[in-house]
Amino acid sequence: MSESDGLEEGLQAFLEESKELLELAEQTLLQLEDSPENADLIGELFRSIHTIKGAAGIFGFDQVVAFTHVAESVMGRVREQALNLSNELISTLLDARDHIAILLECALNETDLPVEARTQGEQLLLGLKHYLGETTGETSEVEASANIVAEVLVGEEEPSTNTFNEAASISDENAAVNNCWHLSLRFSRSVLQGGMDPSSFFRYLSTVGDIVTMTTLEEGLLDFMEMNPEDCYLGFEIDLESAASKEEIAAVFEFVEDDCSLHILPPHSALFKYKQLINALPEEKFYLGEILVNSGALTYRELVEVLAAQDTMRQDLLANESDEHNENNDHDKNNSKAVSSLGAIAIEKGMVSTPIVDAALEKQQQVKTAQLQQQQTIRVSPQKLGYLIDLVGELVIASAHINVQAKNNGDDTLVESGENMTWLVDQIRGVSLGLRMVPIGDTFNRYKRIVRDLSKGLNKNIDFKIEGGDTELDKTVVEKIADPLMHMVRNAIDHGIETPDIRSAMGKPKTATLLLRAYHESGNVSIEISDDGRGLDREKILAKANQNGLLKDDKILSDQEVYRLIFEPGFSTAEEVSNISGRGVGMDVVRRNVESLRGQIDVSSTLGKGSAFTIRLPLTLAIIDGFQVNVAGISYIIPLGMIDECIELNKKIYDSGSGGNYINLRGEVLPYVRLKQLFDGSPQLYTSPLTTTTASNNDRENIVVVQYAGKKAGLVVDELLGEQQAVIKPLGKIFKNLECISGATILGGGDVAMIIDVPKLLTLAN
Repeated sequence: MSESDGLEEGLQAFLEESKELLELAEQTLLQLEDSPENADLIGELFRSIHTIKGAAGIFGFDQVVAFTHVAESVMGRVREQALNLSNELISTLLDARDHIAILLECALNETDLPVEARTQGEQLLLGLKHYLGETTGETSEVEASANIVAEVLVGEEEPSTNTFNEAASISDENAAVNNCWHLSLRFSRSVLQGGMDPSSFFRYLSTVGDIVTMTTLEEGLLDFMEMNPEDCYLGFEIDLESAASKEEIAAVFEFVEDDCSLHILPPHSALFKYKQLINALPEEKFYLGEILVNSGALTYRELVEVLAAQDTMRQDLLANESDEHNENNDHDKNNSKAVSSLGAIAIEKGMVSTPIVDAALEKQQQVKTAQLQQQQTIRVSPQKLGYLIDLVGELVIASAHINVQAKNNGDDTLVESGENMTWLVDQIRGVSLGLRMVPIGDTFNRYKRIVRDLSKGLNKNIDFKIEGGDTELDKTVVEKIADPLMHMVRNAIDHGIETPDIRSAMGKPKTATLLLRAYHESGNVSIEISDDGRGLDREKILAKANQNGLLKDDKILSDQEVYRLIFEPGFSTAEEVSNISGRGVGMDVVRRNVESLRGQIDVSSTLGKGSAFTIRLPLTLAIIDGFQVNVAGISYIIPLGMIDECIELNKKIYDSGSGGNYINLRGEVLPYVRLKQLFDGSPQLYTSPLTTTTASNNDRENIVVVQYAGKKAGLVVDELLGEQQAVIKPLGKIFKNLECISGATILGGGDVAMIIDVPKLLTLAN
């Protein structure tokens, strides 16, 4: 791997991490609006911004570092309870978060900051400076930070790197080392190969304090002829004078923590301080020696000395044993004693006190408990997951083909092996699809900011509620439904919800309710966007539709048909065009996007009381469990999750419907559609190119009872063939206008079967 390749990899990791941290910061700020005194949320917000600042400093993104430093200072005052977290301050911090996102984008794309963004950044700096000035009299520090940021924003020459070089060469024997932090730093040999420049970390370290002394250790150097120019052999011992916390100093090296060994000894070795540091250690610090070193109670070299003494004790114990049986038994016992005496050895040598060792042992026990409950995760590329799903789909088809061939050959052993393979493929399919399932709540949470900003801009009071955020959906579906949902949320705020004075006049609470809810239904996921606003005006919609020429005749439309008119292109009943909505662009895009996902959108509304939009989507777009049926010699697949039951259409059941297109199913009127008629060119129902002259050999007919979105209907078929996993294949352009068919799949015998579009058929039947 070349250095440039490593740098690209590092930048990609930084990009993904910064996006996640910015989203986390936004959600945390929105939560703090309801709980402004929540110390955990405040700490989480501070850490998110601080981590972005540290990582940006490593890559030399000075604009990001400079601006984030001022925002971080304000958050630090909030964390120290020196500043109250008001709604005004939250708004300013949200704007600062947005500006950091712009700065990051410009830095990563190596583009100049737009003039508008630069002006906005300067205004934000003034606002942040105002908050800092109110809470501290140290105006020089505030002005210094603001000046640094202003210089970077206007593009003045960067500070000379000689500052670092001078600091690195300082060796003042009279420096008050005991009042300094001591850093023992060892980079891995491969750090340069990963595209990381150790000097950049020192440069950034000088922004959190003054480097008093720095000693370069050459003990790792090899002979000149044996050295690799791409390897790092040096170690560093650094004394740093700083008011920063240990966490802040360690964060300087956070981005390269896997490629270095860092030990920090804090100044003023107070007992309570060490205990605080031990308790603050991350959960992955497990071993006693590691806890003591990372808390600063022991240096790395002291730990090495303790471990060497421990090893000597173990060797002495083994040498004194003569009996082989006793040697084996006592070896385990004495080894356990030696391991448990690590703290005792350090205490005996005067390196650490007993209370600190006790605190470290308590921390070790906490980590053991936490690790038992911790779930490890890894980041996987979406492209790799997509490729895996495609391969699993082909595996499903191949497995079905093997089963067909085994049955045709009449080989019982092969049939049994095929069934075992089918079971394994089914398990692999479930696990693979599960990898791509993500909770819809992450998408829902993005709209909190939209609701907050729009409600304030329109002077409306809105209580935004989220339910069912843990409902999981295919990541591909989630990504494609995000924009349609945003359109609907914006429309609900602008068109649906009234201002507080109008709501009061109507006898409603001044604060409106906007609900975003997700839930499972019949093997699908339903997403509901509802509000208690003004609702849809049927007469107004009809008048506008008539004006636009959308009504072709005098047919009386149902409420559902009227409401669906709002999804027509260019349709809008807004009296005024705003920067939010009213141009007739959006709802038609929503419908197209939902239908492209094989979904359906329904509307229900009561004038003066509110509206509800329900989007129903398949759990996944790749593989489904289906039920295979035969109609006039052609196979079709019906999604299994939408099937209620299968019954025989005998004379008694047929007569219960008086010969019409419905039957009496245990007292319930059930409309039905004959698929043979439907796909054979019956003019009153549907004309399809999928025609056949082949009749079924089975005169007995069956009804497959399907249900979706509260509607039921029967599909009359010739033969029931059983369950079938279906790998969904999209239809070609020639079939793009084909109704009642949502896709195709390849059967085990190599034949193609069409997948029935149950929602469309239910609309037809009802």
